[in-house]
Amino acid sequence: MTEVSSIHAVATRLRRMARPPYCDTTVAPSQATAAPAAKPQSKSGLIIQLLARPAGATLDQLVSATGWLPHTARAAMTGLKRKGHALTSEKTEGGPRIYRVVTNAVQIPIAIDDAGAAEPAA
Repeated sequence: MTEVSSIHAVATRLRRMARPPYCDTTVAPSQATAAPAAKPQSKSGLIIQLLARPAGATLDQLVSATGWLPHTARAAMTGLKRKGHALTSEKTEGGPRIYRVVTNAVQIPIAIDDAGAAEPAA
């Protein structure tokens, strides 16, 4: 009879957790009900913001703002073009190339017929 009672005692013994659950008691009740912090801005959002300025942005400004290498910043601008943003670039006399996002550009879809002629899609 002792065997059955010892097995029963082992089966009903409470298991210990590997570590106790984390409970931060240093947070004041007023902070617990406060709104959550805003989501941090993405780097592509930062690039759009820089390019949307009236002065635009140079490649050096994009690189310093994001911490990327120049080829990565150029690739990000290519990705923005593929997503539908209209980008322009202009070379100033003796200065760097300036990139901008065209905000009021209307993109018209173009269809190419069998002869290779382009015409606005209906």
